[in-house]
Amino acid sequence: MTARSTPVKPLIGLTGRRFRMGLISGSHPGYSRRLTDAFFTDFAERITRAGGVPVMLPYDADPAALGDWLSGVVITGGQDVHPRWWGGDESVVGEIDAVDNPSVHDPDRDRFETELTTVAIERQIPLLGVCRGMQVLNVTLGGTLIADLPSGPIEHLAAAGPLSDGDPGHVVTFDPGTVAQKVFGDRLVTNSWHHQAVDACGDGLVVTGRTEDGVAEAIELPGAPVLGVQWHPEWMVTDDGALRWLVEAAAEQR
Repeated sequence: MTARSTPVKPLIGLTGRRFRMGLISGSHPGYSRRLTDAFFTDFAERITRAGGVPVMLPYDADPAALGDWLSGVVITGGQDVHPRWWGGDESVVGEIDAVDNPSVHDPDRDRFETELTTVAIERQIPLLGVCRGMQVLNVTLGGTLIADLPSGPIEHLAAAGPLSDGDPGHVVTFDPGTVAQKVFGDRLVTNSWHHQAVDACGDGLVVTGRTEDGVAEAIELPGAPVLGVQWHPEWMVTDDGALRWLVEAAAEQR
């Protein structure tokens, strides 16, 4: 066996959603009751461009075993975290199964992502939490969430969706000397597509980026390769550097 002549690219795991094929317009009726896993390909494109190898992580995978293989992890966006994880009001939870409506709470996804987050932190595997993923990071470490942001001067739930660099009024300012400030600079205009937000930080986490109304937009775990952002870097027209940071941190950890 000959030695590799080029460095091995870091393997970056991506979480996603699980739903019935019948929800996809035009799918064959014979598949309607079958389940499928999916994530936005924007993540895969950006990770590949940054020099990483993206892989989809189904709920069935053992998080501990994944920790033996992965060089980095992205906990992606999606539906709200079930309030049982952070002491919220469980009366708001409906009866619809997430596989029949990917917008409702998904206990299986919550379990998988919190376990995977724990493994990544314990093993010092670089981790990026995106939107819901930032909230998963927070509740995994014992933090709480704001269940529904009140209306205010800054729009956090963009009506048209976050498929841009965001409204010029949505500016996030980062604390000096933090990972966030090194990656994003002093300030960044971001997209925004969330109605919940970090309230009390989990153990060891600190808020390192906020909008002018005080909403937490970036959190990190000092001394560890862990970063959470409340916007969607995969949809930023101008690359904000979040996914490049993850791939580079993962390469350094190899």
